[in-house]
Amino acid sequence: MKLSAEDAFRQYGDRVFSAAFSVAGNPEDADDAVQNTFLKYCAYDKEFADQEHLRAWLLRVAINEAKDQRRSFWQKHRVSLEDYMETLTFREPEDKSLFEAVMALPVKYRVVVHLFYYEDYSIAQIAQILHTREGTVKSQLSRGRQLLKNRLLEEWNDDE
Repeated sequence: MKLSAEDAFRQYGDRVFSAAFSVAGNPEDADDAVQNTFLKYCAYDKEFADQEHLRAWLLRVAINEAKDQRRSFWQKHRVSLEDYMETLTFREPEDKSLFEAVMALPVKYRVVVHLFYYEDYSIAQIAQILHTREGTVKSQLSRGRQLLKNRLLEEWNDDE
């Protein structure tokens, strides 16, 4: 099974961008990662087993592309998270606080938190996507949750 690049982008583009952004930390690098992901998809000759396999492949490639972006020279010339935050709208004030807290996490925790909570992947699926062990994913997810909890509690206590 293989969708046209246009159909794949229409169906998964937002999720691929979201995953890339969670690693890259800025929209420009995330856009580049998305573009490179779909270029690789166009050049990929093999068939996918099903929609889930395709989605996981796209997310894994986007995450790897975003990591490559972070290591590049251009990383030093990026737009800050604060500048990007000004362009976003949130339904509830708590959504903004949660987004900021997630984006403040180190990349290794941010990625697993994103895949688990925003993409609804299981720990086993995340381990497959990131090519790591389930124990590592569990550990990173647990540490990421703890860091989020601590940060949000600090903010809550500061507001009182």
